[in-house]
Amino acid sequence: MLVTGATGYLGGRLVPQLLAAGHDVRCMVRRPAGLAGLPWHQQVEVVTADALQPESLDAALEGVGTAFYLIHSMDGGERFAARDRQAAENFRRAAERQGVRRIVYLGGLGRSGSGLSSHLASRQEVGRILGAGQIAVTEVRAAVIIGSGSVSFEMLRHLTEVLPVMITPSWVRTRCQPIAVRDVLAVLVKLLDEHRPGHQILEVGGPDVLTYQDMMQVYAEVAGLRRRLIIPVAVLSPSLSSRWVGLVTPVPTQVARTLIDSLTSEVVVTDNAAPALVGHPLSSYRQAVTDALERVEGHDDETRWSEAVEQPAARLPTDPAWAGARWMRDRQVVETTAPPEDVFWAVTRIGGEVGYYAAGWAWWLRGLIDRMVGGVGLRRGAGPRAVLKTGDTLDFWRVADVCQPRRLLLVAEMRLPGEAWLEFEVESDHGRTRLTQTAHFAPRGLPGRVYWYLMLPFHSMVFGPMARRLVGAAERRPRPAVPGTSYSERTPHGQL
Repeated sequence: MLVTGATGYLGGRLVPQLLAAGHDVRCMVRRPAGLAGLPWHQQVEVVTADALQPESLDAALEGVGTAFYLIHSMDGGERFAARDRQAAENFRRAAERQGVRRIVYLGGLGRSGSGLSSHLASRQEVGRILGAGQIAVTEVRAAVIIGSGSVSFEMLRHLTEVLPVMITPSWVRTRCQPIAVRDVLAVLVKLLDEHRPGHQILEVGGPDVLTYQDMMQVYAEVAGLRRRLIIPVAVLSPSLSSRWVGLVTPVPTQVARTLIDSLTSEVVVTDNAAPALVGHPLSSYRQAVTDALERVEGHDDETRWSEAVEQPAARLPTDPAWAGARWMRDRQVVETTAPPEDVFWAVTRIGGEVGYYAAGWAWWLRGLIDRMVGGVGLRRGAGPRAVLKTGDTLDFWRVADVCQPRRLLLVAEMRLPGEAWLEFEVESDHGRTRLTQTAHFAPRGLPGRVYWYLMLPFHSMVFGPMARRLVGAAERRPRPAVPGTSYSERTPHGQL
């Protein structure tokens, strides 16, 4: 069977569930590197294809019995509905050509007709397009999905934790029926045992019908926070609300706008057949939040919404000159006696709780400015990781390439008049290790060049000290205990 969107939040969790159930799985992705490093990537077949490029779909769908369609836009742009419509039509036609027997599609809950948000209306339109052909289609409609790393959960979590007092728009009183991510996955896997002809719609939701205000209060209780004071007012539009959400949460403004538009529509199940399908009661909202928080606190997110790859064709700083980019660079080279593994360890700790080793105030200010103009800022779910992989996010950076312990390449996803990259290369020679840290910037027009030169004074305060302190952290890395050696002899006090 085929899983589209395998680098996304839900697809990345569905694949191991299907493998555990004994199914042969093919993953359709735009960037195969996004799967590298995942514990199951050697157990699946990977095919490069894009639903917006119909010529690429036949190879992906050849020999497929069931296809999971997990493709949809969350950017809220003006043409997202047209893109989703075209992708669905391309996919259905290619599936018909290849003799696919069944498509399982995860759509959005909500009553069809006037009053449905543009995002939910588009999700349901995709279901109708997929079901308009000769292939059996099961459309699973869900509302808010609660799980560690899900975009809905992250918005809820950060709003509740950051704001003890909230003046909120009226949509916080709209009813919805949240469902735990593990229950959604259980439904999708169990559907493979069902034979449903034609276009079938299956509504799924947890046992609790709540308002968004109720959901925030329950979250506060589970997280051990004081009860939040929530004051709904009628003057805050979805546009203003999304800008505020973009400022105080890790969710970018455009994505927040899409979510908030959906929350203005009541999304309640009318016929919940999910418990009978999976064979057990679904998790309560409180239990779903508890499970999600346990995974967040244990840094045990299987997937995160922020790691879905959005720009498969972005240029690289290693592109040749004729590729059209004029690269401006700041390069720092530092040598040390620390082994390459320790230097790379220090490199992979940047961002999140550790920070950037130098001029923390400047990084904080840059993150704040990015939030104010609708960017992702510094709070996008960076946490300790045993292994970095392509697609991981570190604040407003995304891992574009990683080769341990030699190279880490980060691409900036902050709002910029150009494209920015941060590259770390670790080399060893005759007992010494060399760290080369390079900031690459491809300016876009005159504003990009002005931006680069305005930032040069800050570069001298940031990048040089950063490289030197990275190496210093590597030299002070705690080592395993050696018999007969005290901890104080191995690690000087205060230098962890």
